[in-house]
Amino acid sequence: MFYKLLIVMLLIGNLHAVKINEPTQSMQTSGFVVDLVEHDGKLYCATDASSVDIFDLETKELLKKIKVSQITDFMGDIIDSKIYSVDVIGDMVMILSQAKKGARRVHIYRDKKLELIIPYTDGLFIAKAKFLDKDTLLLGLLSNEIISYDIKNKKQNYKTQISQSKFSDFVLIDDKTRVVIADESGNLKIHKTKDGSFVKMLSGQNLDNVFQVDSQKGIVVTAGQDRKTVVYNLNNGSNFYKMAEFLIYSVAISPNAQLVAYSNDEQNNVEVFKISTHSSIGHFGGNKGTISKILFLNEKEFFIGSDSTTLNYYKIN
Repeated sequence: MFYKLLIVMLLIGNLHAVKINEPTQSMQTSGFVVDLVEHDGKLYCATDASSVDIFDLETKELLKKIKVSQITDFMGDIIDSKIYSVDVIGDMVMILSQAKKGARRVHIYRDKKLELIIPYTDGLFIAKAKFLDKDTLLLGLLSNEIISYDIKNKKQNYKTQISQSKFSDFVLIDDKTRVVIADESGNLKIHKTKDGSFVKMLSGQNLDNVFQVDSQKGIVVTAGQDRKTVVYNLNNGSNFYKMAEFLIYSVAISPNAQLVAYSNDEQNNVEVFKISTHSSIGHFGGNKGTISKILFLNEKEFFIGSDSTTLNYYKIN
């Protein structure tokens, strides 16, 4: 009788087992993956090994590496510089990286030359940077301030304090005229990028730190320490959330705002679900470290980067 019961329990367990989709293809990177950006048929991968690796999106082959100099740590050792953000506009590649004494530096790569725009001596502890336009960067500081930075004149247009909570992430929306800022409070703040002025707050869902935020077409999604990925619809004011098995470190939304992908469990698997029905369309695994970045190319293809030197590409059937 015991063995019959055991067999029945195993059969039931198998019925409820989640199928894990393995990567369609994998690429090797210089270091752990930190940030991913797609531009003009190329994938720009920021790593913690002083390198931005550039891949051909069609062939998945490595085309080039943009290297920044190594740094001296607090112990006096020479170490690789972690690249926190990469962004591309026209022929310019922006690179935000770790520098001396815990400060950050920003380079612009253009015409095969690397130009230092913001030196570490400015004392800015920048957590994230992105282009607003070819002349302006938006900087997010660990102190939860945002800065609009004039690239040509190397000066600040404005600095705005968002809140007293520690900064986590930001995403540009509405053709970069507004920015959604996430921090350890769980609330999202929306500000104008023109002058830094406050617009509105999205609150009441994430009750702890929001690690990442993403947005497309008026839909904002979060990755929460409270195991919630929240979907805010700015178009009609509605919202809902899905619970994960573990802390959600990373989240992404597809270009047409149909799908959301988020890190789902301790095994570094990612679940993808439809926004319209809230229903899961699959779980995707094969990731060798904690998920750091998810990037959709379209409604069928996406990349997952992690704290490993393997970058995975997936195709949804």
